[in-house]
Amino acid sequence: MKISFKAIGKIMTPFNTLEGMPIQSVAAKNVEGTIQLDPLYTQGIKDLDGFSHLILIYYFHKIHEYTLQVVPFLDDEPHGIFATRFPKRPNPIGFSVVRLKSIEGNNIHILDVDVLNETPLLDIKPYVPMFDAIETSKIGWFEKRIQNVHKVKADKSIY
Repeated sequence: MKISFKAIGKIMTPFNTLEGMPIQSVAAKNVEGTIQLDPLYTQGIKDLDGFSHLILIYYFHKIHEYTLQVVPFLDDEPHGIFATRFPKRPNPIGFSVVRLKSIEGNNIHILDVDVLNETPLLDIKPYVPMFDAIETSKIGWFEKRIQNVHKVKADKSIY
């Protein structure tokens, strides 16, 4: 089965290389970016300004291979790719929750952005806490390492 997507725009950020980039949006506090939405989709952002946060779904355009076991940024032990947020995935799709700052035409200004400059954007969804903030009791291996998310940055291991 062939599945294909097309970019609806691109995410412009201050990160031109992966080295030193935050590994999650929670660790990218106040980092500014802009979504340059293809003008074809401008009507689709009607009423988006009523939300404080957005979920961005994007394509890891610099990832050209995947591996099923990785040593993620927050650990020094290998884990299965599906038990991590590491980008080298069979389908290199990522997501981030960002803050909406403003909208000007087809440019959407965002905060807390943790993606590489010119990342192709596949979709935008409004973040709705009642739907998206699910209380959990288990977070696997992250439990021992989660406190480091603000300290650890991306590096060359993604390539």
